[in-house]
Amino acid sequence: MPVVTAQVKQPGRARLRPMLAVTILYPQSDDTTFDMEYYTSTHMPMFAEAFGDGCKGWGAATVGDGTWIAMGWVMVDDKATFDKGLAARGAEIMGDIPNYTNAKPQMLVGEVAGGSQ
Repeated sequence: MPVVTAQVKQPGRARLRPMLAVTILYPQSDDTTFDMEYYTSTHMPMFAEAFGDGCKGWGAATVGDGTWIAMGWVMVDDKATFDKGLAARGAEIMGDIPNYTNAKPQMLVGEVAGGSQ
């Protein structure tokens, strides 16, 4: 996936250094289960650890809007760091999913265009 850098000029918005945002969405259905305690205490720290010092932060939230039950996110230095982390620990990360949910996660990956710190 190519990383595109664009100049964004909008009042009140800062241009951040290039960084990758990874969002994981968990769809909700009638029989979806999700253990947020396990997700935040075990799975997400393991996911973030895969990127080493290249992980700049992570988080998780319950959603419950009927479409999604939960979401998680990590901020990573760049695509190379993300790819390296998944190559090294991807099987372990994917193998852990049944420990906290029966949902099939969807992942979105994109370059951060702007925001605040």
